[in-house]
Amino acid sequence: MGAMPFRHLYLLCLFTCKLSPEVAAEVQESSDGPSAREPVWLTDVQAAMEFVAAAEDLEVPAVSLFHSVVKNFQDVSFGISTASEVLAHYSVTGNTISLFRLVDNKQLDLKSEDIESMDATKLSHFIQRNNLHLVTEYNPMTVIGLFNSMTSIHLLLMMNKASPEHEESLHRYREAAKLFQGKILFILVDSGVKKNGKVISFFKLKKPQLPALAIYQTLDDVWDTLPITEVSVEHVQNFCDGFLKGKRLVSVRLQVKQVEACFPSWSL
Repeated sequence: MGAMPFRHLYLLCLFTCKLSPEVAAEVQESSDGPSAREPVWLTDVQAAMEFVAAAEDLEVPAVSLFHSVVKNFQDVSFGISTASEVLAHYSVTGNTISLFRLVDNKQLDLKSEDIESMDATKLSHFIQRNNLHLVTEYNPMTVIGLFNSMTSIHLLLMMNKASPEHEESLHRYREAAKLFQGKILFILVDSGVKKNGKVISFFKLKKPQLPALAIYQTLDDVWDTLPITEVSVEHVQNFCDGFLKGKRLVSVRLQVKQVEACFPSWSL
């Protein structure tokens, strides 16, 4: 199996039924062809584990659906397998499409009742809601996946994406995120987006104080903030380490009703 670009989200279809020779040939041809946006054909457990990413007992229309969705997501890797050992490895016992998210090591499943009414729009929304990256940009769609994550500590970098230093700052922020993968979700909040003003004010920050870091514990609504003049790996690492050790620059315990009042879209 050739080297694949590193991604943080993988979708793998596992079929208990055998595909017709025509469909199998189509999928095999797609995986061997020049297009990088076709599903990869996975033939054994080792290939699936290397790929990382589960639908089973699906009929031929599901293959067409899968193909139609693949082309719309450049940052997601897709795979298909009919190997029984692959299904057993991922404990697939019913109709399932599984999404494997590396940023918090979470497997998200669509069960048979969901798959029966599945179309390209619904599958696309499922991927979009749960498409978390090493650094995920905050928006009404990704916030659902953020608050469904098993990782309960979120770090937000609030800065204007239109600023000259944005690209370099984001690069350093991503480097810092690698140090806390599985422990803290790293989020980018574009302060240039008017609707994101709620997020900024929630942390008692004003635009002149930006860029700033805000760290938030979803389990007990404790947060802390740090206005910064520049984003550096050292600043981010020290701030996160301090929070994980219980140190606070601003110690505030918020009531759940305050969270819901500021972010009604966060109430799932």
